[in-house]
Amino acid sequence: MHASSYNILVMEIQFKNLKMPSFRNLQRLLFLRSVMLGFMLVATYALSYLHIPLPRVPVTLAVSCMLLLNLVNLIRLRTPRHVHDSELLLFLLGDLFALTILFYFTGGYSNPLVWMYLLPIAVAAVALRPRYVWLLVAVAISSYSVLVFYYVPLSHMHMHDVIGKTLDIHLVGMWFGFVVSASIIAFFISRIGQSLREHDHLIASVREKSLESERILALGTLATSAAHELGTPLATMAVVSKELASDLAQQPEQLQQLEILRKQISRCKEILSSITRNAGQERVDGGQGQPLHDFLQGVILRWRDTRPATELVINLHGDLHTPAIFTDRTLVQAIQNLLDNAADASAERVLLNAEWDERLLQLQIRDYGSGISDEIKKNLGTPFFTSKNEKGMGLGIYLTQLTLTRYDGDVTFNNHPEGGVITTVRLPLKKLRIDSTQSIQTHHHDYL
Repeated sequence: MHASSYNILVMEIQFKNLKMPSFRNLQRLLFLRSVMLGFMLVATYALSYLHIPLPRVPVTLAVSCMLLLNLVNLIRLRTPRHVHDSELLLFLLGDLFALTILFYFTGGYSNPLVWMYLLPIAVAAVALRPRYVWLLVAVAISSYSVLVFYYVPLSHMHMHDVIGKTLDIHLVGMWFGFVVSASIIAFFISRIGQSLREHDHLIASVREKSLESERILALGTLATSAAHELGTPLATMAVVSKELASDLAQQPEQLQQLEILRKQISRCKEILSSITRNAGQERVDGGQGQPLHDFLQGVILRWRDTRPATELVINLHGDLHTPAIFTDRTLVQAIQNLLDNAADASAERVLLNAEWDERLLQLQIRDYGSGISDEIKKNLGTPFFTSKNEKGMGLGIYLTQLTLTRYDGDVTFNNHPEGGVITTVRLPLKKLRIDSTQSIQTHHHDYL
């Protein structure tokens, strides 16, 4: 349940991130409008330099309208609300209105800057729903059509001597306008396309998290059902083993083996009881938790009880101050899963090396088995995949990875140069520590 809650939290964060494409489109519209304003100012200066008179008041009005749109756009970007399509539509209609005023007083349809009508349409085609796009297309075409018949003509917009050559200013303006518009559209459309790809990636990621949460929930339901069904046979086994202990009181060797069996039965009952408890309850009950060193010692002792035939060589080494951490049963099980895998590969001997400081715990578990192939390594961690033929369920590594991921940790598997597999766990202590300033001083340079 705890892992499922974690996945739901991740999904909520990612759903919030799904709002980002429209927000980015508004940012890019601000950039695009700024480029258009800059180009207008350059064109105005160039025409003034060529002694082509411009109506100052209308041009100033059109530029002021676009500056006002930029200001409103900037203020809107500082508001952490989702940008709706209707807002983007209003900004684009404002751009078309300002451009129409500018073109009306500067030559109408003959103005070489009339290509700017395409830029709001290009933005709308990628960022808005079809009905809004066609609305903008209709407004732009209507405005352009009106400018064919109604406009204030500009004089001296034709032949001028520039650097010893006679040029048609109108044609030069059209050429320059095409260069600029092609560059802007390519830049803007490529960025919007990137946003759409990121949007699709987020949707796929959320879908994957949702499926994973459903899988974990199904496993939890199955585990609870199994715990309920196994309770009765385990209780029967406990009663029978107790009766056998009385019968074998005079046979020490058989009694010793029976004691191992009774311990394993008690452990099974304890595991089944823990399944029905709240996953987070143990952290609450832990109060101040325990030193990391003691936590590792408890994991080791617990594992040795279950695998007494396997020699476990341990090296625990950390800072002089052991950080105090919350106890988490799922983390205990994750480490035991890795030790079990190592013991399955080399039943005689397993090495465990643990190092830590105030921020990070690193575990290295080495077995002396035959190693793992690239194909097995690729599929490790996939639910129900096992490399133990029919002896494994294929859930140990998968559940271990889920637990470590919850604490921003990870696990890797690599073949050791001298044979066997070395499993490396990196576990940041940030989410496990009780208090960043609290630590418990112990001596822990132990070789067991």
